[in-house]
Amino acid sequence: MGQPTPAQSDDWWRSAVIYQVYVRSFADGDGDGTGDLAGVRAKLPYLAELGVNALWFNPWYLSPMKDGGYDVADYRAIDPAFGTLAEAEKLIAEARGLGIRTIVDIVPNHVSDQHPWFRAALAGGPERELFHFRPGRGESGELPPNDWRSEFGGPAWTRLPGGDWYLHLFAPEQPDLNWAHPAVRQEHEDILRFWFERGVAGVRIDSAALLVKDPRLPDFVAGRDPHPYVDRDELHDVYRAWRAVADEYGGVFVGEVWLPDTERFARYLRPDELHTAFNFSFMTCPWDAARLRVSIEDTLAEHAPIGAPATWVLCNHDVTRTVTRYGRADTGFDFATKAFGTPTDLALGTRRARAAALLSLALPGAVYVYQGEELGLPEADIPLDRIEDPMHARSGGTDPGRDGCRVPLPWTADAPHAGFGGEPWLPQPVGWASYAADRQARDPGSMLALYREAIRLRPALGDGPLTWLPTPDGVLGFTRADGAAICLVNLADTPADLPAHTALLLGSGPLTDDGRLPKDTAVWLRA
Repeated sequence: MGQPTPAQSDDWWRSAVIYQVYVRSFADGDGDGTGDLAGVRAKLPYLAELGVNALWFNPWYLSPMKDGGYDVADYRAIDPAFGTLAEAEKLIAEARGLGIRTIVDIVPNHVSDQHPWFRAALAGGPERELFHFRPGRGESGELPPNDWRSEFGGPAWTRLPGGDWYLHLFAPEQPDLNWAHPAVRQEHEDILRFWFERGVAGVRIDSAALLVKDPRLPDFVAGRDPHPYVDRDELHDVYRAWRAVADEYGGVFVGEVWLPDTERFARYLRPDELHTAFNFSFMTCPWDAARLRVSIEDTLAEHAPIGAPATWVLCNHDVTRTVTRYGRADTGFDFATKAFGTPTDLALGTRRARAAALLSLALPGAVYVYQGEELGLPEADIPLDRIEDPMHARSGGTDPGRDGCRVPLPWTADAPHAGFGGEPWLPQPVGWASYAADRQARDPGSMLALYREAIRLRPALGDGPLTWLPTPDGVLGFTRADGAAICLVNLADTPADLPAHTALLLGSGPLTDDGRLPKDTAVWLRA
């Protein structure tokens, strides 16, 4: 077991490139078709060569997998499908030996219905106070206690045979915890210590703004302030206590905070709360220069007063992959389909995704890269009988679910199952091997080569604030810090002139014959 490290001023996280690992789909080390920790350990040299500073792991804990591991039955145990706690400790240590830190995921809003607390609660024990049990409404309690809706569709309540109902903002197999109970708070602080003592550098907080509920559990009224379960003021006491724990170990937090109010969002990033939070406005912005610039400016402005670094991400395990999104008509982001319009032009999407990679990696702050983005993977169509995401079933089939971005990675073009391991738990599309990492590693023009070179060159862009350059409509241009380097992205319909520069550092695609920047292309220039 690793020993706690003293609090320190190491601020690696302010400008890190962090790679998101969805273990189940990353690499299969034992041939059973499910990605595992052995597979990740075997690919650590690949990740080191990619140049990332840290790995963020989606939940790897003991789980019935009713929601991809976000239904946790035991936070101190690794799910047997992935390996053992001892393997996790080895992985953390081996990665750190390569200069790669580890960030684990925590899901504080709810647990699995197989968690010992909930099973004891169903048996009538005092653990019922750790959840939200209520009698129903109606003459015989046949109606839910209130009108809240699940994030996955349908009511946020499930009735038990005994008559009472319990709250679940997500799937019925994910009962919400009662954060007004001190035992819930103490347990999570103990879980944080457990993982910090095993050497993790940070914790990502799932659904970070949803934990605390109005104790009256009132019906939802649009526009009511405060919201009955989103962004309640009591949450900040929770995160101040967590920050004190993290500071003991020099650990960091990144919160999943979806809030339209920038002032409310910034409260989570005060010096005694979370270190960083995900920036969803940039990820969900269509490929439009004016709107991207507004998103970037707003993000930097909301972080500036509190001195917190911004985070930039193009895709994650919940959103349609970048190549597919950017290959669709720019009609705005649809949260029901996780995408921009239809249909998809993969050549267009790939060209834009390459430019977007250089844009995001040039911005001040930390960058998160979802596994497979560095390979340019598109969204996969999953046969209806193979979809596992509960969002699909709970929506009555209207939501395609999130499995299309979770298809196991292709590693070796000529190997069975594209080198993933055994027959994958989700089917790989025909032609998936054409994206294989080994093939791309030999191609200097590949997406993988672009990511490797961009991450290697990123420090040359300098640090510090962003300064916009005067550019034509549809073109984004800026420098960092001392102006030593320039990032230029052309989203206009015609080629753009390059500003004065001394060298071309990197381009997402070739320049025109007369040395101009084509549409949907980005370059890094030495000033």
